[in-house]
Amino acid sequence: MGVMAALLSGVACAEPTELDEKQRAALEKRVNARWQVLEKKDFGKVWEFATPKYRRVFPKSLYVNNFSYAVDWELTEVEVVNYDASAAVASVVVRVMSKPSKQTSSASKALGAVPISFREQWIFTDAKWWHSTNE
Repeated sequence: MGVMAALLSGVACAEPTELDEKQRAALEKRVNARWQVLEKKDFGKVWEFATPKYRRVFPKSLYVNNFSYAVDWELTEVEVVNYDASAAVASVVVRVMSKPSKQTSSASKALGAVPISFREQWIFTDAKWWHSTNE
């Protein structure tokens, strides 16, 4: 069936509304790589995952000041929950265990690590997934 015939018959020729397995794997790999450097508190490397547009405007030296060295994270799960093909934007829920780097109070010692979920936006541009830093 030709393209015109497919269009006339209503057969879908539009962009996919879901990520294929290769795209999903590439996205999950990027999310995991970003969180690995977050866990190491290498915030300069974390900046490198921000979109090229963001990095052109915000220098690394300012970006690294957005983070705290007082919290330790451990990535436990990455879940792609939505994908907008027309905008090339994926919503990802990242689940981590979070705890103070220095447990200075008896309450923080008793509490230990706490599960936290972050919802992140990732943009596919320049043939790569980039973390959206609220552009």
